[in-house]
Amino acid sequence: MTTHTVHTTCASPLGELLLTGERSDGLTLVSLSLPGQRGAPAVRAQDRDDRAFAEVRRQLDAYFAGRLTRFCLPLAVTGTPFQRQVWQALEDIPYGVTTSYGDLAARLGVPREGIRGVGSALGANPLLLVRPCHRVIGADGSMRGYAGGVQRKVWLLTHEGALQPTLV
Repeated sequence: MTTHTVHTTCASPLGELLLTGERSDGLTLVSLSLPGQRGAPAVRAQDRDDRAFAEVRRQLDAYFAGRLTRFCLPLAVTGTPFQRQVWQALEDIPYGVTTSYGDLAARLGVPREGIRGVGSALGANPLLLVRPCHRVIGADGSMRGYAGGVQRKVWLLTHEGALQPTLV
């Protein structure tokens, strides 16, 4: 069976999201990237297929409306074995909860000197929001790196109730 790479965009409170996937019988989500994200996939206009992403859009709309706390989508298997292990561990961080890089590393059995490797794996996550790497923060509560930008990380954690809204 042949697969075809397709993409679409989706409006969100974070800006226009770029969704890419592999289409054969159904759609397997390959990437969800945010505006200005380094390493976002390059796409070709002729490969746009808005209809293929109907379920992804439905779940994103429900997430942003506060009605969905966990995505259930077919995801592409990419990355190194270590990256996949880190990304799988993200699935265990509940909506509205944060964990530190060190705690995540410890849960994975990664020694303290390997914490940067965990951070690098998080930075390589091609499926932002769906694999909730935004829920991983510094041990001191600081907002450290996020491929979509730290302001978007703060927005997501506030949206999920993990952070209190700040008055501006």
